[in-house]
Amino acid sequence: MSGAAPSLIDAARAAARHAHAPYSGFAVGAALRLVDGTMVSGSNLENASYGLSLCAEAAALAAANSAGRLRDVREIAVIGGRMENGHLRGTAPVHPCGRCRQMLKEASDLAGHDIVVHCAAPEGGQIAHYPLSTLLPFSFGPADLGRD
Repeated sequence: MSGAAPSLIDAARAAARHAHAPYSGFAVGAALRLVDGTMVSGSNLENASYGLSLCAEAAALAAANSAGRLRDVREIAVIGGRMENGHLRGTAPVHPCGRCRQMLKEASDLAGHDIVVHCAAPEGGQIAHYPLSTLLPFSFGPADLGRD
Protein backbone atom coordinates (compact mmCIF):
# COMPACT_ATOMS: atom_id res chain seq x y z
CA MET A 1 0.00 0.00 0.00
CA SER A 2 1.53 3.31 -0.98
CA GLY A 3 1.92 6.07 1.57
CA ALA A 4 -0.32 9.07 1.90
CA ALA A 5 1.07 12.29 0.56
CA PRO A 6 2.29 14.32 3.52
CA SER A 7 -0.23 17.00 2.65
CA LEU A 8 -3.15 14.68 3.48
CA ILE A 9 -1.65 13.83 6.89
CA ASP A 10 -0.89 17.53 7.43
CA ALA A 11 -4.51 18.43 6.62
CA ALA A 12 -5.72 15.86 9.16
CA ARG A 13 -3.29 17.23 11.75
CA ALA A 14 -4.51 20.80 11.10
CA ALA A 15 -8.12 19.67 11.47
CA ALA A 16 -7.33 18.04 14.83
CA ARG A 17 -6.27 21.45 16.15
CA HIS A 18 -9.90 22.52 15.73
CA ALA A 19 -11.32 19.54 17.62
CA HIS A 20 -13.83 20.28 20.36
CA ALA A 21 -12.88 17.59 22.87
CA PRO A 22 -13.42 19.04 26.36
CA TYR A 23 -14.56 15.72 27.85
CA SER A 24 -12.05 13.21 26.54
CA GLY A 25 -9.19 15.60 25.81
CA PHE A 26 -8.53 13.40 22.77
CA ALA A 27 -8.43 15.43 19.55
CA VAL A 28 -8.90 13.72 16.19
CA GLY A 29 -8.60 15.13 12.70
CA ALA A 30 -9.48 13.51 9.40
CA ALA A 31 -8.84 14.57 5.83
CA LEU A 32 -10.36 13.05 2.72
CA ARG A 33 -8.79 13.22 -0.72
CA LEU A 34 -11.29 13.29 -3.55
CA VAL A 35 -10.78 12.01 -7.10
CA ASP A 36 -9.70 15.45 -8.35
CA GLY A 37 -7.20 15.97 -5.50
CA THR A 38 -9.47 18.23 -3.46
CA MET A 39 -9.12 17.72 0.29
CA VAL A 40 -12.02 17.88 2.75
CA SER A 41 -11.35 17.75 6.48
CA GLY A 42 -13.19 17.35 9.75
CA SER A 43 -12.48 17.19 13.46
CA ASN A 44 -14.22 15.53 16.36
CA LEU A 45 -17.02 17.46 18.02
CA GLU A 46 -17.85 16.26 21.51
CA ASN A 47 -21.07 16.98 23.34
CA ALA A 48 -21.99 16.73 27.03
CA SER A 49 -24.49 14.08 25.90
CA TYR A 50 -21.72 11.76 24.67
CA GLY A 51 -23.90 9.87 22.19
CA LEU A 52 -24.41 13.10 20.23
CA SER A 53 -20.69 13.56 19.60
CA LEU A 54 -19.27 13.38 16.07
CA CYS A 55 -16.05 11.69 15.06
CA ALA A 56 -13.63 13.51 12.77
CA GLU A 57 -14.17 10.97 10.00
CA ALA A 58 -17.95 11.43 10.18
CA ALA A 59 -17.53 15.21 10.10
CA ALA A 60 -15.30 15.01 7.01
CA LEU A 61 -17.69 12.62 5.26
CA ALA A 62 -20.63 14.90 6.08
CA ALA A 63 -18.73 17.87 4.61
CA ALA A 64 -18.00 15.92 1.42
CA ASN A 65 -21.64 14.84 1.23
CA SER A 66 -22.85 18.43 1.75
CA ALA A 67 -20.72 19.45 -1.22
CA GLY A 68 -22.22 16.65 -3.34
CA ARG A 69 -18.86 14.83 -3.39
CA LEU A 70 -19.39 11.67 -1.28
CA ARG A 71 -18.97 9.47 -4.38
CA ASP A 72 -15.58 11.10 -5.03
CA VAL A 73 -13.75 9.95 -1.87
CA ARG A 74 -10.51 8.10 -2.72
CA GLU A 75 -8.60 8.04 0.57
CA ILE A 76 -8.68 9.31 4.13
CA ALA A 77 -6.00 10.19 6.68
CA VAL A 78 -6.79 10.01 10.39
CA ILE A 79 -4.63 11.32 13.22
CA GLY A 80 -5.40 11.78 16.89
CA GLY A 81 -4.00 12.06 20.37
CA ARG A 82 -4.06 14.02 23.59
CA MET A 83 -4.02 17.75 22.91
CA GLU A 84 -1.43 19.48 25.10
CA ASN A 85 -0.57 23.14 24.59
CA GLY A 86 -1.79 23.05 21.00
CA HIS A 87 0.17 19.90 20.10
CA LEU A 88 -1.06 16.35 19.59
CA ARG A 89 0.70 13.81 21.78
CA GLY A 90 0.90 10.06 21.28
CA THR A 91 3.08 7.49 19.59
CA ALA A 92 0.61 5.00 18.11
CA PRO A 93 -1.44 5.43 14.93
CA VAL A 94 -5.13 6.13 15.53
CA HIS A 95 -7.67 4.00 13.65
CA PRO A 96 -11.30 4.78 12.79
CA CYS A 97 -13.91 3.44 15.20
CA GLY A 98 -16.43 0.85 14.02
CA ARG A 99 -19.11 3.44 13.29
CA CYS A 100 -16.74 5.43 11.09
CA ARG A 101 -15.57 2.29 9.30
CA GLN A 102 -19.21 1.59 8.45
CA MET A 103 -19.70 5.16 7.19
CA LEU A 104 -16.56 4.86 5.07
CA LYS A 105 -17.92 1.55 3.72
CA GLU A 106 -21.02 3.34 2.42
CA ALA A 107 -18.84 5.98 0.73
CA SER A 108 -16.67 3.20 -0.69
CA ASP A 109 -19.71 1.46 -2.16
CA LEU A 110 -20.96 4.72 -3.68
CA ALA A 111 -17.52 5.44 -5.15
CA GLY A 112 -17.18 1.91 -6.54
CA HIS A 113 -13.71 1.29 -5.09
CA ASP A 114 -11.94 0.41 -1.85
CA ILE A 115 -11.06 3.62 0.02
CA VAL A 116 -7.48 3.74 1.31
CA VAL A 117 -7.21 4.57 5.03
CA HIS A 118 -4.01 6.14 6.38
CA CYS A 119 -3.76 6.02 10.19
CA ALA A 120 -1.12 8.34 11.62
CA ALA A 121 0.58 8.73 14.99
CA PRO A 122 0.92 12.27 16.31
CA GLU A 123 4.56 11.75 17.24
CA GLY A 124 7.19 9.51 15.73
CA GLY A 125 5.93 9.57 12.16
CA GLN A 126 4.30 6.12 12.25
CA ILE A 127 1.67 5.70 9.57
CA ALA A 128 -0.30 2.52 8.87
CA HIS A 129 -2.01 2.10 5.48
CA TYR A 130 -5.00 -0.12 4.80
CA PRO A 131 -7.62 -0.72 2.17
CA LEU A 132 -10.91 -0.16 4.01
CA SER A 133 -11.97 -3.75 3.28
CA THR A 134 -9.24 -5.03 5.62
CA LEU A 135 -10.44 -2.77 8.44
CA LEU A 136 -14.06 -3.85 7.99
CA PRO A 137 -14.14 -7.44 6.74
CA PHE A 138 -17.51 -9.11 6.18
CA SER A 139 -19.08 -5.65 6.05
CA PHE A 140 -22.76 -4.86 5.74
CA GLY A 141 -23.78 -2.49 2.98
CA PRO A 142 -26.36 -1.56 0.37
CA ALA A 143 -26.01 -4.92 -1.43
CA ASP A 144 -27.17 -6.70 1.76
CA LEU A 145 -30.39 -4.69 1.50
CA GLY A 146 -30.85 -5.62 -2.13
CA ARG A 147 -29.58 -2.24 -3.31
CA ASP A 148 -26.58 -1.63 -5.54
